[in-house]
Amino acid sequence: MTAPTYELPRMALIVFSTLTMALAAVASNEANKTLDSEYLINGSIDERKRGHWSPPLAQHTESIGAADFETMLSAAKRWEEFGPEDQLGAINLITPETRTAAAALVKTGRTVTLANPMDKVKASEFVTPLEHQVFVFPPLMGPNSLEIAAGDIFTINYHGGLHSHMDGVAHFGWGGKLYNGYDFAPSSKRGFLNVGVENIAQRGIFTRGVLIDLPRMYGVDSIDPGTLITLEHIEAWESLTGERVQSGDVLLLRFGRWSVAKKDKDFNPLEKTAGLHASVGAWLKERGVAAIASDAISDRMPPYVEGVFNPVHVIANYALGMPIFDHLQLDELARVSGELNQETFLFVAAPLNIEGATGSPVTPIAVF
Repeated sequence: MTAPTYELPRMALIVFSTLTMALAAVASNEANKTLDSEYLINGSIDERKRGHWSPPLAQHTESIGAADFETMLSAAKRWEEFGPEDQLGAINLITPETRTAAAALVKTGRTVTLANPMDKVKASEFVTPLEHQVFVFPPLMGPNSLEIAAGDIFTINYHGGLHSHMDGVAHFGWGGKLYNGYDFAPSSKRGFLNVGVENIAQRGIFTRGVLIDLPRMYGVDSIDPGTLITLEHIEAWESLTGERVQSGDVLLLRFGRWSVAKKDKDFNPLEKTAGLHASVGAWLKERGVAAIASDAISDRMPPYVEGVFNPVHVIANYALGMPIFDHLQLDELARVSGELNQETFLFVAAPLNIEGATGSPVTPIAVF
């Protein structure tokens, strides 16, 4: 008689505890709606039936000390992997075989531009508008010729919080050094004598792009600014989609930054934005990722590493020899990816061939 007396309360306690845990998981972040299948990433009927749980999205993190960050840098460092005089860095991982496989992804010929128009007006602490002057050439064949022509003069400070661009390997260093141990010693006229953007420009980037659409995975318009994205979130995306990030890939992370900007005209991604946690560096090296990209700056803001403003930039440029694409427009890419149920595509980008430059404005193209 004792078993029935205690079994019912025990079962009720289990049910209550389970429900409490589920509610707590949902409440931990409004974006975490994947417990309900209607918020799942669009995919096959089988995927929706299977269901999926994604890690909670959190903004709080303990500050990372200088010694721990040095350990992360060491774990990610790939100096001399491609030789002691290498100038190209992680782009070496894009091989002829990688390009051929990426080209095979093109089935429809559909293209999506991944850059915003260069802004000529908006200005703030971290945004310098593009200065654009149009001039008319003098008559090339004399004053009676009907031929007319015009040209442009651009003044571009593309780094900052708005313009779509690629950070080259020489953009960030650490302790007086660049990738592969070169001195961080630019000259005012020639720029950097090592790992300048011309090394990437002379080869171009033609490889597989992989979109991790975090708002789509969580069923929201955007990931809350200040949210930290860890390896756990990336691996949850891999589990959900069945895709695996591999050597030579460009990894594109969509946070929904432009949705945030539409709601908040004063939004500044260099003050607060979702982004990667610095601990992903060793994983990027292990998987052989050639470049990372996002619709913000890849780094989470505000800073959380002692004495470091952009830890992911330091890890990518200095330790991995990896370029970063900042402020891309990924909303249309996400829409097309969802429509085609295809998270991978051909990614093409060609930075300007400027000796010693730290990066370049760029318009990457995705081809499906």
